[in-house]
Amino acid sequence: MSDEPLVLGPLLRYVDTTCASVWVETRDAGTVVVRAGGSSWEAHTFAAHDHHFALVELDGLEPGSRSEYRVEIGGEVVWPAPGSTYPPSMIATLQPDRPLTMAFGSCRTSVPHDKDGTQTHGVDALRAYALSMASGEAQVRPDFVLFLGDQVYADETSDQMQEFIAARRDLDEPPGDELKDFEEYAHLYRLAWSDPANRWLLSTLPSSMIFDDHDIRDDWNTSQEWKQEMEATSWWHERIVAGLGSYWVYQHLGNLSPAERAEDELWQAVAAGPVDGAAEVDLTERLDAFAARVDQQPTTYRWSFTRDIDDVRLVVVDSRAARVLDPDNRSMLDPDELAWLDEQMQGGFRHLLVGTSLPFLLSPGLHHLEAWDEALVEGAWGQRPARFGEWLRQIVDLEHWGAFQHGFAEVAEMALSVAYGERGAAPETVTFLSGDVHHSYVSEVRHVHGGRSGARGGRRRGGRPGGPALARRQGRSRVVQAVCSPIRNPLPRSMRFATAFLSYGLAGPMGAVAAKSAHVPDAPFTWGLLRGPWFDNNLAVLEDRGADGLGLTWYTGVVEAGDYDHPQLEQVSRVTIGPEKPPRRRGPVLSRVSRFVARRRRGRAGRSPRPR
Repeated sequence: MSDEPLVLGPLLRYVDTTCASVWVETRDAGTVVVRAGGSSWEAHTFAAHDHHFALVELDGLEPGSRSEYRVEIGGEVVWPAPGSTYPPSMIATLQPDRPLTMAFGSCRTSVPHDKDGTQTHGVDALRAYALSMASGEAQVRPDFVLFLGDQVYADETSDQMQEFIAARRDLDEPPGDELKDFEEYAHLYRLAWSDPANRWLLSTLPSSMIFDDHDIRDDWNTSQEWKQEMEATSWWHERIVAGLGSYWVYQHLGNLSPAERAEDELWQAVAAGPVDGAAEVDLTERLDAFAARVDQQPTTYRWSFTRDIDDVRLVVVDSRAARVLDPDNRSMLDPDELAWLDEQMQGGFRHLLVGTSLPFLLSPGLHHLEAWDEALVEGAWGQRPARFGEWLRQIVDLEHWGAFQHGFAEVAEMALSVAYGERGAAPETVTFLSGDVHHSYVSEVRHVHGGRSGARGGRRRGGRPGGPALARRQGRSRVVQAVCSPIRNPLPRSMRFATAFLSYGLAGPMGAVAAKSAHVPDAPFTWGLLRGPWFDNNLAVLEDRGADGLGLTWYTGVVEAGDYDHPQLEQVSRVTIGPEKPPRRRGPVLSRVSRFVARRRRGRAGRSPRPR
């Protein structure tokens, strides 16, 4: 445990036009005070597994205001840290009618930022952006950042994390060097969020978060067989309870608005205050029971959430815990979650943004291969190929939206319905924001097919027209997939060309043939690559540019002259999704991949090598 009163944070979480939330972990029970703009707000700590936390809700703020703030514990100023060289942490409220700017990305490992850590994991793009913001060099200060999964890696631990684990238990006993309990999760979050530059960034840039598999374990909820194998181990129950419980405390709680938080069952226990003379509310038993329940009964709690920011709607979808794994009724989202998403997918906004950790639109070839594999496991070619399909699904991670055809078809129809103005005025874009795949790209829906779509017949909601009428309608929204992955966990260079080749070349014809051979229904549309792929550690920034469209820019960090402490921010790619017609497709994808590799080689030849 830290000797400092402030163990971790502050993290600036939910912020709107008049309120803000500041999250902290503290050494002791007590009262946390936040002071800003001549006012103060306070909250008492609550406990979970002998750790102490507080979330301070600030209200009555001025829209579009910028206020320095400080944090006090027991009358002592604990933030800004004494001697800090970073600018004051600010609370910047949203301003009505100001176009939205947000950063997004996923997959960030927590290893040191020295030469060794940089050579193995590359430059942390989040840290490079933090340093650029702190120095005033960043061209854009986002309104907030959306982390799309794998904030922490519970199954692929660093040397520093393994040292902590080894001091507590025998690494030769299950689960070995993977995380076991809440205490180990708490240490992992500390490693992820305590670097001075990133800590400052998270204190001044509001954040929203959603989990992906590595927050719990690789391939989390891939299939019913995978889940049964995990539940048969001696350690899985403690892992999933600790993973979901710590996620609620460290990540999910700050996603909620004050009104949403007031409806949360666990927060209600915190808000009620301690009883029987206790120093604080101890959530340990409630938190563990809650996590165990929502793992087994995911319909009893919703991790997904929605933000309406002026004329932009952001819907963030849980694509892990809400899965239906029954082989006869597989879906990425259970019926309740699908119904909720259906309600959120509405027109009347300039842009509809859908955050889902797993790309909704993979490369078409990989999508078809995943659909084929799902059909194979379901018995399209018999029992023995079905066993092979399950093995293949787990060994090469065939568990994205394409591997859950029922859910994919449902959400595709929702997106098309919004795009065609059937749910209010069509937005300029319906844009899916994702991570996970350790490369970045932009794809777009090219052509909408007629006829009924989707696995098992494809259900349509709201009596919308089907059949050939769908093909005759004139769409108004561009339907786009933007991926930013990883923030810090790059593929080895030897795997990058192979990934591009398999994803955008060989998998195309193979996937199409395989899917047809297993009688997989056609998707309701076709889609193709607009830009990419690229493989740098990246953080993306999205900007609503009004009449000019939706701007997307990817940034990476570059070490110059061996200065690992101060990486420079470099633009990787810039894309504008304008109201005009999509550009004509360039040459074959494989030739674009080859040109990408050649450009990277020429770029490296003209400057000092970029350590990885």
